[in-house]
Amino acid sequence: QVQLVESGGGLVQAGDSLRLSCATSGRTFSNYGMGWFRQAPGKEREFVAAISWSGGNTHYADSVKGRFTISGDNANNKNTVYLQMNSLKPEDTAVYYCAARDRPSNPGRTYGYAYWGQGTQVTVSS
Repeated sequence: QVQLVESGGGLVQAGDSLRLSCATSGRTFSNYGMGWFRQAPGKEREFVAAISWSGGNTHYADSVKGRFTISGDNANNKNTVYLQMNSLKPEDTAVYYCAARDRPSNPGRTYGYAYWGQGTQVTVSS
């Protein structure tokens, strides 16, 4: 079994920063990369950012480019990923989910991610 555990969410004011963390544990699996998605009340889950371990390529949704930075480490099968969120806006309010991709696929699509965390709440007040 594979577990992903997120941390770092909270309540902040517009313009503030937060750093989310996610660590995997459990059995070893082919990990092609990890990503962050978010879901606001009444909306579908949407892509935020992703990192591919091969080459270290990063990908971002247009809405967070220039404000969010994804980074991570997959050395020794200890897969950890971070999301540095700066200049937060009220529209960034959502539950943020970490996910691990176990196959070659589009990093921005959910179908390639086999493992998901339980989510962490980020609330940005105006």
